Amino acid sequence: MGTTITTDANVKPSGIGGESKSSGGGGPFDPGSGEPKNWPPGFTREDAIEPDKYRIGMWVGLASILMLFSALTSAYILRQTRGISEINDWFPLQMPRVLWLNTFMLFLSSVSIELARRALKRNDYERFRGWISLTTLLGLAFIGGQIIAWRQLTSQGIYVGSHPHSSFFYLLTSLHALHLLGGIIALAYVTIAALRLRISLRRRTVVGVTALYWHFMDGLWVYLFLLLFFWRS
Repeated sequence: MGTTITTDANVKPSGIGGESKSSGGGGPFDPGSGEPKNWPPGFTREDAIEPDKYRIGMWVGLASILMLFSALTSAYILRQTRGISEINDWFPLQMPRVLWLNTFMLFLSSVSIELARRALKRNDYERFRGWISLTTLLGLAFIGGQIIAWRQLTSQGIYVGSHPHSSFFYLLTSLHALHLLGGIIALAYVTIAALRLRISLRRRTVVGVTALYWHFMDGLWVYLFLLLFFWRS
């Protein structure tokens, strides 16, 4: 039997995943009435549209990140081609083996955050706490693995300014780690709330948009991993 959280409303508002029991159908407000249907006490129109505001904001943010990495990819491919054909200063990097482990951990974290999201949707708070905590730990482990990879390269005498390939490696992986750290902060916020048994509507929304962000970061890392070590122009 799941844990009951007093701040959580088991009755889902119409328009946010719940179903209206009114025979008239329609959205959370009847046309022209201005009155909510089957909403928890104190629930307002602003509460109904807030999740969509979060999701739209997240999609805009993801579009900006995608444009940034697309521009850097174009520069990477162009510079690689010039390095081979003109001044021959493009040298392959020996991939730190820890990056394989990092990739696997990030994949697991993407699975665990999806399981956490689904558990919260079922109001299964015990499993939600376990999965969201695991996701946070895997995210921190990924950042730790990135630091190990950077240290392994520097121990080989490979720094940011060593050659163009190393410059792009440090730039792309650092930017990805920085964006992932933002997701970890959001996860930590929700994890602490879950451990304190306080999962409000806003925190539920944060879980949903963070899961979307996390899946994007997972896919972005796989793309960067293949680009940096397996792409040959």
